[in-house]
Amino acid sequence: MEIFNPFAKSLKTLVLVSGMLVSSLSFATVTTSTDENGVILAGYDTVSYFTKDAPVQGYSGISSVYNGAIYHFASEENRDLFKANPSKYAPQYGGFCAFGTTISKKIPINPTQYEVIDGKLFVQSSAKAFELFQPEKAKKIITANKNWDVIKDTPADQL
Repeated sequence: MEIFNPFAKSLKTLVLVSGMLVSSLSFATVTTSTDENGVILAGYDTVSYFTKDAPVQGYSGISSVYNGAIYHFASEENRDLFKANPSKYAPQYGGFCAFGTTISKKIPINPTQYEVIDGKLFVQSSAKAFELFQPEKAKKIITANKNWDVIKDTPADQL
């Protein structure tokens, strides 16, 4: 005789959903540079890097999720532009320091140290990293791209 337990299915669902949530949060911390709340670029509006002279702080009430990271936007228009083509606006290397990626490191960034090169957003950890990235920039991007393929799934503290 089978015992009926009305909570068994709910418990299984809860465990499954919890596992998926933990998995997605782990993904965000490995392949994207986010804060403890899962926010990338310290909450700056990624579209503003392309449309303004300086990055603009976004609002938590206007947001979107891409590759496990939460993006904040200064306007609904910017959010909609992002949602239409997120890979166009997302920072390179998961939002980790572009110079750091050239040396196979995942270094958190300063969102005010950035450059848009050939329509792609490259953020840096500091003014010094920005300066070090400048000479032979094209070669550094090729190196960083190759390194990112190797390190993107490795936690920063294991590099």
